[in-house]
Amino acid sequence: MIQTNKLMKVYRTEEVETTALNEVSVEIKAGEFVSIMGPSGCGKSTLLNILGLIDNPSGGEYHFLDNEVSKFSERQRSQLRKNNIGFIFQSFNLIDELTVFENVELPLIYTKVSSSDRKKRVDEVLDKMNMMHRRNHFPQQLSGGQQQRVAVARAIVNNPKLILADEPTGNLDSANGDDVMKNLVHLNNEGATIIMVTHSQYCAEFGNRIIRLLDGQVVTESMVAKQML
Repeated sequence: MIQTNKLMKVYRTEEVETTALNEVSVEIKAGEFVSIMGPSGCGKSTLLNILGLIDNPSGGEYHFLDNEVSKFSERQRSQLRKNNIGFIFQSFNLIDELTVFENVELPLIYTKVSSSDRKKRVDEVLDKMNMMHRRNHFPQQLSGGQQQRVAVARAIVNNPKLILADEPTGNLDSANGDDVMKNLVHLNNEGATIIMVTHSQYCAEFGNRIIRLLDGQVVTESMVAKQML
C-alpha cells in the first residue's frame, strides 16, 4: 500500500535549514497496524503528514496505492486523500459549532454522498462507537473520551483504506485510552491499515510492527507480539 524511497523533508528559512526527514525508506502493506515511535522532534508527525498527503516531501519517492505521489499538486493530493485516508488527532479537532452528527457527517459531504446515505452511514458509525445517544450534542458537552470516539467515527465514516492516528490517546486517561486502542484494533481486524504515532510503548504494542525514528532517520524496525485488552 505504501512505499517510500529516501524520503526527505527540509525546512528552510533565510538563516536556518532544518532536516526533518533524512532518506526515510519504509514499506507498509495493506492490513498492517504500524506504530511509529521516537523522541519529540524526531520527524514522526512530519512523516505522518507526508504519508497522509497533507504535505509534500522535499525529495525522494512516495508510492501510495500504486501512485507515485511525491510531486502531486495540492488538488491531486486532496482528491486521493479524501477518498482513501482517515485521520485521528490527539486534540480531537472537532468543530465546536457542529453537533456530533454534523462533525461525523463532514467527510461524506466533501465526497458528495447523498443526504439519505449520509444519515444511514453516520448513524451506523455512531452506533458502532456507542455515541448515538450523543448525536445531537456539541463537542464541549462531551468528555475527552467521548470526543475521541466521535473523532474516530469521523475518521472511519468514509470506510478509508488507511487510518492515520497522531497520539490518539495523548489527551486521555488510561481507561479512555484503552477504549480508543480497542477501537483501533477492531478496525484493523476488519481490514483497515493503521499507522499510529505514539510516545507510549504500551500503545505501540497494539500494532504488529514498530518503526523507531531518531533525528529524521529510521533507526530500528521490529515485529511485536500484539498487545491484547
